[in-house]
Amino acid sequence: MRAVLIVNPNATSTTAAGRDLLAHALESRTELTVVHTDHRGHAIEIAREAAADSVDVLIVHGGDGTVNEVVNGVLRERGGDVGAPAVGVVPGGSANVFARALGISPDPIEATNQLVDLLGEYRRTAVWRRIGLMDCEERWAVFTAGLGVDGDVVAAVEAQRAKGRKVSASRYIRVAVREVLASVHKEPTLTLHMPDVEPIAGVHFAFVSNSSPWTYANARPIWTNPGTTFEKGLGVFATTSMNAWANLRLARQMFARVPDPVARHLVRDDDVAWVRITSEVPVACQIDGDYIGPREAMTFTSVPDVLSVVAPAIESL
Repeated sequence: MRAVLIVNPNATSTTAAGRDLLAHALESRTELTVVHTDHRGHAIEIAREAAADSVDVLIVHGGDGTVNEVVNGVLRERGGDVGAPAVGVVPGGSANVFARALGISPDPIEATNQLVDLLGEYRRTAVWRRIGLMDCEERWAVFTAGLGVDGDVVAAVEAQRAKGRKVSASRYIRVAVREVLASVHKEPTLTLHMPDVEPIAGVHFAFVSNSSPWTYANARPIWTNPGTTFEKGLGVFATTSMNAWANLRLARQMFARVPDPVARHLVRDDDVAWVRITSEVPVACQIDGDYIGPREAMTFTSVPDVLSVVAPAIESL
């Protein structure tokens, strides 16, 4: 089995010792090549080359942004071909939402052991798990996208990262509170378009999910669409009010141990085939925690069974 280990050495929680341990463990199961990323978009290039070379497995050691690049590289080269490389993840970022949603441990050492076991299982069964993704027209998303305040938060965090400040859950929360408060008196500009539903105008911000939870605050999951999974349609979570008290109550539901967010100003569906979001003016947009700039319209489409992953089977989660 030929494998490429794609490492982002600048990811939040990667270490030289951890990378060496991971490479050593993978060498026991695969014919391994190790490549380090050194610029934005590099993981896309590496993944495309590996997919063109018919490599069997791409293992990502980095954060969600690196995972997104690898997936986009594979799909640009091979589409949803069942013979395209499977993608595995050993978490190395700050949130690692995609890996955790797949049932991979957030601890890199435990995740490495999981990965080795799963590669051994594949040798016996020759079957990878297949999951659906979100087609955002200009790129693929593996777990989330957002327009409005969500995009503003990601843009602000990226600006702080560029200044050398460490990214953490607490920093995201502080920035999110600031951006939400700054949006309280802004007029809503978004309109949602979904199957079999009249357009919903007057929306302040919208999240679109391909899995759940939406994200994590350290070990604590934050839920927008608890019923959304990689095997179903997309989750939509949008608000028609920025009232502070109403959204505080909603935030408490998002942190609940048995989550089911409900509110009069909340538009929520956990299983839609597609959603189009339009805006009267350009608004900030993020995909998988990566700020992509302002957009006036975005269409998100659920594409089932499009990616092979090295992850536990659904019934074992």
